[in-house]
Formats: sequence, structure tokens, C-alpha cells
Amino acid sequence: MSVKMSFRWFGEGNDTVSLRDIRQIPGIETIVWALHHKMPGEVWEKDEICAVRDQIVPFGFNMDVVESVNVHDDIKTGSGSRDLYIDHYIQTIRNLAEFGVRVICYNFMPVFDWTRTELYHPLEDGSTAFFYEKSRILDDPKKMAAYILRNQNGMTLPGWEPERIAGLDELFEKYRPVTKEKLWGNLQYFLEKLMPVCHETGIRMAIHQDDPPWDIFGLPHLLTDEASVSRFLQMVDDPCNSLTLCAGTLSANPENDVADMVRRHSDRIAFAHIRNVRHYANGDFSEASVRDQCGETGILRIMKALYDSGYDGYIRPDHGRQIWGEQSRPGYGLYDRALSAMYLLGVWDTLESERNTD
Repeated sequence: MSVKMSFRWFGEGNDTVSLRDIRQIPGIETIVWALHHKMPGEVWEKDEICAVRDQIVPFGFNMDVVESVNVHDDIKTGSGSRDLYIDHYIQTIRNLAEFGVRVICYNFMPVFDWTRTELYHPLEDGSTAFFYEKSRILDDPKKMAAYILRNQNGMTLPGWEPERIAGLDELFEKYRPVTKEKLWGNLQYFLEKLMPVCHETGIRMAIHQDDPPWDIFGLPHLLTDEASVSRFLQMVDDPCNSLTLCAGTLSANPENDVADMVRRHSDRIAFAHIRNVRHYANGDFSEASVRDQCGETGILRIMKALYDSGYDGYIRPDHGRQIWGEQSRPGYGLYDRALSAMYLLGVWDTLESERNTD
């Protein structure tokens, strides 16, 4: 039994980390990639996919996992041209399947793909990390959006495309009539349309939980806890309707037991993001080193739950700290994510060794 360790890469000219760098991290098999110049709703064309394949494969990696094929707002709101954009999504699935893609990670969050109030929050050890200050989310979302757009270090951040965020007022107005129940219904409609092509191509749709796992700015978040994850999986009860299990997102709420969720839903996890979170008494949280004792996510329990469940899917180290003075895309430098990958593989190797000696 072997977990498939992967590493997210944002493409040539859009990442300070090179494929040559990633190749030097032992155990990385899969490059998690995307066409980051594509706007939600556009078809990913075969020649564009082929160009990325020709970059990745010569370094000995596969391109099995895409993160993300972003979902158009008309699909999420159930308005306008949603059926047209679903047709575009279906064509993209077919095109990706021709190049061996097995998993598509996506989300169904309104307006923002993820939310933080600081991208370079100083930690006690001198590193910096993503930080969420709960009291600041009560402010105007435009201030938060402007801050993030100013601090991308010259590179795009998925879900924070300047062209899309420029229309923030219109986006909020579009989502204003969308209740939580309506959003659930729109998600079900989308997935039911996709399941036939997923079976045809062998691709699993793997939804990422809402980050943070609670409503923000009056916008509904759906996948936030065990009850909502169970509802999602039962709503479209199909093995192609699966999870990107994000340990850090779920554990931002200290009441969530991520290891327990793994044991309950292991057969429906296609992809796993592993990062550590440190909680503060007032509800704030920050990213932390993946070492178990550096946060409250329960990294060791989660890895053991994956192992005990016979998980042989894809896994990647999630957001890392900025360490050793590295200048990179916030959260996605080389050094801390490489350390995280090796820590996670070390835990897995230890579990495997213990089983073999029993």
C-alpha cells in the first residue's frame, strides 16, 4: 500500500518553484497543476493541456490531479447561462481525460475561493504564514480583497483573479438571493449533470471544503463539518462524487475531528490536503509547521486514519510557511512544503514499517 505524494505547481512563468526543484524532493510522483490563465466557465482546450503535459512528463511526474477547474458563478447561483457553462465543464472533463487526469479538485464557495486577513503574518520562529483574524472579517470585503490583490508577489492566486474581483459589488448582488438551501440545490444540479461523463472518463470530482468552515460576509458556506460532508456525499451517492479532504480547512474549527471524518468517509476521499493550524482563544487561527506538535490539526491521527483505512489516493502538503527568506507566492514556497512532504512520508513509512514487523 502506497500513498501517492504530490506537489502543487502553478506553471512556467507563474511560480518561483521549478519542476527541477520538485524533482529533488524524494517521493513526489504527481504534479498538481491547472491552467491558471483560464477564467471560470471557459473550456480547457486540448492544445493548452498538451503544452503543460510536455512540461511535466519529461521530469518523470504524472499529471493525474488538476486543482482547480473553477466553477462559473452562474452555476453556483443557478442563474443565467448555467447549462451552457456546465456543458463547457463537461467538455473540459473529456479533454482532461485524454491526458490521463484522474481527479479534479474544485470548490463551490460563493465569491471567494478562500479567505485570510494576512498572507505574511510573523510567527515566533521568524517565519511568516497565512493568518485569519476573525474580527476583521466583519469589515468591508473590498478591503480584504484589495489587500490580497496587492500582496500576490507578482503572481496570480487561484480564486483571486483581478478581472473577477474587480466586479465585487456585482458578484455580491448576484449572490444576494442565494440562500444556503438554494446553494445546496445548485450544487446537486451541477453534480448530477456531471456524473455520467465522470463514469465515461473515469474522472472523480473531488470537492474542497469551504475555507473558512463557516459563513463569511453574509455568504453561505456549505461544507464545514461532519454533518455537511455526510449530506454532500449522500446527496449524490456516487463514487465519482468525492472529497478533497482538506485537514487544515476543517480543523480551523476546533470542534471538527478530521481523523474521525477520514475513518467515516475514506472510500470517498480522492485527494487529501494536509497542513497544520494553530488556534487562538478569540477564534483567530494561523498556518503552522506540519509537525504534529506545532498545531492542533492532529496530523499524526489523520495520517494514521488514512493508513488504517487503506488509503492509496493522492495527497499533498498544503500551504506552507515562508521560511529562510524565500520570496515566493504566499503559502506556496519550496522549502516548507518540501519539509512537509518529507515529514508526511516519514510518518507513512513508519506506519508501514510497524505493520510489516507485527
